[in-house]
Amino acid sequence: MANEERISWWKGQEGLLRKLFVLLLGQAVSLVMALMAFSSSYLADLGVDAPLTQSFFSYVSLAAVYGSIMLFRRKKLLVPWYYYIGLGFVDVQGNYLVNKAFQYSSITSVTLLDCFTIPWVIVLTWIFIGTRYSIWQYVGSAACILGLGLVFLSDAGIDDGSAGTKPLLGDLLVVAGTFFYAFSNVGEEYCVKKKDLVEVVTMLSTFGTLVSIVEIAILERENVLSIEWSTDIIIGFVGYAVSSFLFYTLAPFMLKLSGATLFNLSTLTSDMWAVVIRIFFYHQTVDWLYYLSFAIVVVGLIIYSQTEKDPAPTTSIEDENHTNGDYQALPEEIPASRDEDVVA
Repeated sequence: MANEERISWWKGQEGLLRKLFVLLLGQAVSLVMALMAFSSSYLADLGVDAPLTQSFFSYVSLAAVYGSIMLFRRKKLLVPWYYYIGLGFVDVQGNYLVNKAFQYSSITSVTLLDCFTIPWVIVLTWIFIGTRYSIWQYVGSAACILGLGLVFLSDAGIDDGSAGTKPLLGDLLVVAGTFFYAFSNVGEEYCVKKKDLVEVVTMLSTFGTLVSIVEIAILERENVLSIEWSTDIIIGFVGYAVSSFLFYTLAPFMLKLSGATLFNLSTLTSDMWAVVIRIFFYHQTVDWLYYLSFAIVVVGLIIYSQTEKDPAPTTSIEDENHTNGDYQALPEEIPASRDEDVVA
């Protein structure tokens, strides 16, 4: 009887344990996102200006692992390969712009501004997929934009160098990068509808690798050759590749267990990790407008997320992908999201 009572008790606590596990997993994903941002910021601080090379190692590691799984399975592609060319291209551009932004802006500004993926996602899914959103989702998105606008205001008013060498330029690069992230997520949504996460990650990383090689040869060759390799620089590259790989691995499980609502709210703590890094590692102060911006973005995301299932659904992929919007697609980055998205 005692054993039966213990089993019954554990079954009764299953729901609570599941929630605790999801919360811990969400914070693990959030920490990984912060580590990605820190690795990019750290490399920029060391004088390394090679964002494409940085992402290249991430794509290679993903292609090696997930590609091996795909070859072992010997399954035919569920989505034509040429779709993945465009997907890999826009993903590389998103990673390039966001990682480039660390050359000019602070880690806190970059990590918070990657939430700009949300309004881009709304526009793109409305145009190309026909997703319809509720009025409250527009209100939540507007609140996020208002909060993110305060980041620009904060960076414009700081002239002591703590916000970066050219903070407004860096902020604009992040916004441009989130557009590509959103475009990538919309494309990923179409691909992941086939329910094969391994295929999407494999093909995305494979073509991401090829696109990166071409762009490195054109845009970054001299920068790479000028790098004076050291232990710290190697650690920075390895740190980004490992954290990016972990993000792609952990985020789908988080979404499968919780959905986008809790995922979006959980990963907001990555912005607070960025504050901790900036204060204690870089020994810089954070402007009070940043905290106000963060609070407004949190409110906006809560409003948006509370009604995310209300609009007429056009997708059914909530258990295998990542987004900062109504639909759920494979993660890039965010920053951001990669919001972000899976990789950065």
